[in-house]
Amino acid sequence: MQLQESSYWPARFAIYPFAVILLAAGGLAQDPQVNLIPRLRPAPERKEASLHSDVKMVMIPTNVVGPDDRPILDLQKEDFQLFEGAVEQKISAFSIDQAPVSVGIVFDSSGSMKNKIGRSRSAVEQFVKSSLPGDEFFLIQFADLPTLRAPFTPDGDEISAAMSLVQPYGWTALHDAIVLAVNQMRQAKNSRKALLILSDGGDNHSRYSSSEVIDMLREADVRLYAIGLFDSARFLKRAAEETGGGVIEVNDLQKLPDAIDTLSAQLRSQYLLGYYPVEPQNDGKFHAVKVKLSNAAGRLKLRASWRHGYYAPY
Repeated sequence: MQLQESSYWPARFAIYPFAVILLAAGGLAQDPQVNLIPRLRPAPERKEASLHSDVKMVMIPTNVVGPDDRPILDLQKEDFQLFEGAVEQKISAFSIDQAPVSVGIVFDSSGSMKNKIGRSRSAVEQFVKSSLPGDEFFLIQFADLPTLRAPFTPDGDEISAAMSLVQPYGWTALHDAIVLAVNQMRQAKNSRKALLILSDGGDNHSRYSSSEVIDMLREADVRLYAIGLFDSARFLKRAAEETGGGVIEVNDLQKLPDAIDTLSAQLRSQYLLGYYPVEPQNDGKFHAVKVKLSNAAGRLKLRASWRHGYYAPY
């Protein structure tokens, strides 16, 4: 098996690159150079970027959507409650963040995408055309293995050109694709970072477990957004919930353009809630955070999603 360029992967893992979205094949298990991968542990040098945990104030990005999944941007600080563990925290900073975003597009090119590939390509092209000044993108294709098709670029035409080369085949290495994408995020120019995953199935060919991938997303402060085509995707829903992203399931390909528009709006619009922990601890551990909407906002059937915690500094 020809190994790909190893610089895409975290130095602490002896692995070779994988692309990002949903499919994988059987070649991994046959490679004698592939060893068991140690469980991820929070890396002190990367925790400084996690929700600004290197300063006393903790920032929690939060999305609020209505029944149609469209973002709601007219709420006030009083519409939110914020908890670290069981202790309510005073929200000291509140703003709406519509800053540029660094987005990794993770595209499922597995064999099951054969009849969906055309519309799915068009959906990605639609997404990059909606970019705002300062946005940047990279593209990862995955099937048996993930592959970086286009590194970071502000030019949506480069992503579209790379998409034209994607052909469906093989299995679904979703987890490994996300690992490659998170590592690629080290090159991001923007502080806001997200993955946009488009896939029609669950992982069936990765070396990384779902818990390892979610740990990696947490410590890298990357939000996950996904469009699930037809098949339910429990892992994607869990990863989106943990990171403050979102998932839209599409059972009719004609609805795919609307789903892309909705996720694009969610990804680029969020609240920032800042607080000073009542009981700050420099223990290097993960601290769970919960956001609640007020009764008034809840009656409007609004839903909040937020990053579910942060790693404290040592």
